[in-house]
This record gives sequence, structure tokens and C-alpha cells, in this order.
Amino acid sequence: MRFLLLGGTGQVGEEFRALRLPIDVEVVAPSRGELDLEDPQAISRLIAANPWRAVINAAAYTDVDRAESDEPVAFAVNAEAPTRLATETGRCGIPLIHISTDYVFDGRKGAPYVEEDAVAPLNAYGRSKMAGEFGVRAANPRHVIVRTSWVYSPYRKNFVRAILRLADERDCLTVVSDQRGCPTAAADFAQACLDITVRCASEPKGAPYGVYHFAGAGDATWFDFANAVIDMSTDQRARSPRIMPIRTSEYPTAAIRPADTRLDCTAVVRAFGIQLRSWRQALAETLHRLLINKDIA
Repeated sequence: MRFLLLGGTGQVGEEFRALRLPIDVEVVAPSRGELDLEDPQAISRLIAANPWRAVINAAAYTDVDRAESDEPVAFAVNAEAPTRLATETGRCGIPLIHISTDYVFDGRKGAPYVEEDAVAPLNAYGRSKMAGEFGVRAANPRHVIVRTSWVYSPYRKNFVRAILRLADERDCLTVVSDQRGCPTAAADFAQACLDITVRCASEPKGAPYGVYHFAGAGDATWFDFANAVIDMSTDQRARSPRIMPIRTSEYPTAAIRPADTRLDCTAVVRAFGIQLRSWRQALAETLHRLLINKDIA
């Protein structure tokens, strides 16, 4: 089975390409130079080039604050490109696994979100991802949209790497304590996406298509998350800064962040038999890769 992976150099894409694949699975991951996601014709040519058994779209514009001033590009990558992918894969009957985000929600529910909850994004990034979801759902009935949250890994720009860098530079860090979510290791999410993709490719007519949530088990505030990063890495660092909680209002950003985007992942466990791992356990493994094995990119 040959799978097409878009976004192979992002956090999830890097972890996906590092997975141990089933013996009958091959993953093709074109680089940005080989595929311009803002070029609809390039997407069409790529889908037509091979008899793909499934397509995984891990490509995204993820700079939440920059999207406020760069909204047309965010929509081109997060909405228009997935819609084109869905149109072309739908025409060929190819399952499409598309990654989305907790930021499609406004964070005002006060409880973990289930897949059927109404979307109401607060920022341009969330709006672009919501539009991508709508496009995928409309254009290809063989879709699995997987929303995730607070993704981190040894690669690229993310919260864990930022905290480690700042811990080496400062004696005191201030971290927002009134936003709550579910930290998710990109390695765990990539494995879940592979499991979902194999199922859909193996049972293209009978797979449980639809929208699902996947995140690390448990929840935290950014303050909790930062404390865990520092506590778990103390033995590998020369200094251990204090972490002070602050409110969102004390840390202004270009984009409004939702206050509580915990995700209920019951449905994906039930439909695909995927097991969730404690975000703290997954964080410890990621920190080991970063600090012991120096698995940094």
C-alpha cells in the first residue's frame, strides 16, 4: 500500500516518517520544493500521479499569531489546499486523513469537547482550519478529520523546546495559567494517524469515516505543562528557573486564544481501538530524546 504524506517536515510529519511501518506500506512524502500547496494544479497532478491507497494531510500553516496579519496565506494552506485534496481524492475514491485543531472551538464550553460540539473559532488560524474541515467533509465522503491539541516534539518550534531554551537563559519564567488543554506528543499522534490510515486503506468502503479527537490523556494549563518540563529535565540542565503563573490578560498576543479546549477522545478509541497515553509519560519520553539522545532538529 502506497500512502502520500503531505507536511512530512513538520512535527507530526517528521514523527510519521520515523515510524516502523507495516511490511506492505510505503510512505511518499514530497518536500515543499516538490509540492506548492498554494498551487491547485500541482495538487491535482500529484494525486493523479500514483494509485495512492490513502493520503495523509499533515501540512498546515500553524503560526497562530502571524495568521492574524497573513490570513490569505493561512486560508490558502489550511482551507483551499485541503479542499482541493479532498476533491481530487474524492474523485478517485481515495481515503483522506486530514489533521485539524482544537482551535476550531471557542473554549467556553467548560467541559471536554466532543466531535459534535459546535465550532466557533476565535482567531484567523482557527477560522482557516474550520474552513478546511468544511471543505474536506463536502468534497470526499471517505475522510477522517482528526483534531488534536498542544502538539510538541523534538522538532521545529513548539512549547517544550521554547521552555527548555528559556530555562537556560532566565532565572524566572512567566507562563499563562488560565488556558487549559491536552498536551499531545507528535510521536503518539503520528502513530494514531498511521493506525487510522492503515484501517481506511484496508477497508476503504467500510472504515468508520468522520471527525475524531486525539490528544494526550489528561489535561493541563500552560503553567502546569511548563512546570512538568522543568521538573522532568532538572537532572539534565545546569539551572532550574522559577516559574510564575500569569493570566492571559498579562500576556497579550495578536491572536485570541480559547481558554479551555480539552478534547474528549472517547470516539477515536472506540472506532479505531487506539489507546491514549498520559501526556506526562509521553513528555518524559520526548524530553529523553531531546536531552539524552540529543534528538533535536
